[in-house]
Amino acid sequence: MNCAVSAGPEAPPDPDGAPRPYQPYVPEPAPPAREPVAALPLSAPLQWLRLGWADFRRAPAIGLFFGGCFTLMGLGVLMVFRHAPVYTLALCAGFLLLGPLLCLGLYEVSRRLERGEPVTLIDALGAWVGNVAQIAIFGAVLLVLEMLWGRAALIVFAVSFDGMPDFAGSIARLLDASHLGFVLSYLGVGALFAGLIFAISVIAMPLLLDRDTDAVSAALLSLRLCLSQPLTLLLWGALVTLLVLLAMLPMFAGLLVVGPWLGHASWHAYRAAVPPAC
Repeated sequence: MNCAVSAGPEAPPDPDGAPRPYQPYVPEPAPPAREPVAALPLSAPLQWLRLGWADFRRAPAIGLFFGGCFTLMGLGVLMVFRHAPVYTLALCAGFLLLGPLLCLGLYEVSRRLERGEPVTLIDALGAWVGNVAQIAIFGAVLLVLEMLWGRAALIVFAVSFDGMPDFAGSIARLLDASHLGFVLSYLGVGALFAGLIFAISVIAMPLLLDRDTDAVSAALLSLRLCLSQPLTLLLWGALVTLLVLLAMLPMFAGLLVVGPWLGHASWHAYRAAVPPAC
């Protein structure tokens, strides 16, 4: 008796008559689903500021704690780098870059208020624990970009002046029309780095806090939001920049309130852009 097992149906023969081995059909994998982003009206940033202020009023003690940290950091920058104005200017601008990381605890406060959960300072300080690896990766990326900005600013100073002016001299030269090339170069470098970091981080850190996602996906979603709705996000970036600069003028004292206010508002920017997960 012939007990040979059949190898299965054969495919149609080749044109020359030779049989081809059977190859089962394997469908191509479906492309991964893209996280949806909501349409944002041009007036949305004003709504985020209103909601952020409401959160600050509901948890003022925690907000003032973080605001005090921002203020002390600013004063520390001035004390340490008083004789190195190039670093002072770059690090002051770094507040705009590292803001999403520094405000992580404020995002947690707004998230808990949104859910009706109790809010404590311990919860805010431990906000990074839930997705620590990805938050650390993203924070490291922001830090590296801030260091690159500082290095680029140093190069601009080096090619523009003979030696480093003191802090007062730096401000005077920034306002001197005879150094228009330096001003444009410095602002251009700053705008390049600030624009890049804003685009990849505007909602990335709240997303990493709120969902179990990775740093690359969060950055790409943030970038897609900026590219799909540039006017609204440009307005939001302009408002953040203006408020932070105004808060820095009185020896960083304004950051005591503006820092936590913008932190809470940034959470609402994320919540408006990315619908809650089902």
